[in-house]
Amino acid sequence: MRNVWIICRKELRSYFVSPVAYILLAMFAVIFGFFFWNILGYFVFRGMESQMRGQMMPMNVNEEVIRPLLSNVSVIGLFLIPMITMRLFAEEKRTGTIELLATSPVSDVEVILGKWLSAMVLYASMLLLTAINFLFIFRYGHPDWKPLVIGYLGLLLQAGALLAIGTFISTLTKNQIIAGAATFGVCLLLWVLEWVSGYETATWARVLSYMSVITHFESFAKGLLDAKDAIFYVTLIFFGLFLTARSMESLRWRS
Repeated sequence: MRNVWIICRKELRSYFVSPVAYILLAMFAVIFGFFFWNILGYFVFRGMESQMRGQMMPMNVNEEVIRPLLSNVSVIGLFLIPMITMRLFAEEKRTGTIELLATSPVSDVEVILGKWLSAMVLYASMLLLTAINFLFIFRYGHPDWKPLVIGYLGLLLQAGALLAIGTFISTLTKNQIIAGAATFGVCLLLWVLEWVSGYETATWARVLSYMSVITHFESFAKGLLDAKDAIFYVTLIFFGLFLTARSMESLRWRS
C-alpha cells in the first residue's frame, strides 16, 4: 500500500506542476457555477411568480435544485474525465519511461492503483469545489443533506468506473490526444446506451440499457442508495482495472 501512495503522490505532483490540474479545476468551477446560477435563479423565479399569483406551490429544494445540479455534474465529468486519464500511461510511453516502470520492482497492481487513485483524488478535488455552492443553499435554505451525500457517492462511483476505463485506454497508445478521444468515445457510448430503452423493450435493449452508466446514477440522484447500482459501478471499476493489468502485463513481457 505504501508503493501505491507513493505513485499516487507522484502522479498528483505531475498534474499540479503543469497547467492541467488548474485548467480542469477552473473549467469545472466555471461550468458548474453557471449551471448553479441558472437553476437557482429559475427556482427563485418560480417562487416569486407563485407568490405574485397568490398560489403558493410546494417547492422542494432537493428535487428542484440539488438533484438537477448533481445530474449536471455527471454530464460535466463526461467531458473532463478523458482529460484526466489520457496522460496516465500514454505520457510514460511517449517519454520512454514505461520500460523502466514495467521492469521496476513495483508490481503492476500497485502502479495501476496508484495512477487510478491519483485520478480519483483530482476528480474528488473538482467535486469539492461544488460544495462551496451547496453551502450557499444550506445557508439560506433547508434542504435534506442525506440525498446530497448519497448523490456525491454516486458521482464518485460513476467517475471511478469511467476513470478505470480511461486508465486502460491510456495503456494502448502513446498519443495523449488519441487516448483522450478514445476515452471520450467509450464513455459517451456507455452514457447513451440507455436511449434504446425509450423505443425498444426486447431483452437485448434492456441489457444495453442496464449497461449504461447514467441508468445506475438515477437512484443516487434521487437520494436512494441502491445496492445493485453500487455493485454495477464497483464491477465496472474492477473490470477496467483488470483490463489495465492485462495490458501492463503484456508491456512487461515485451520489455
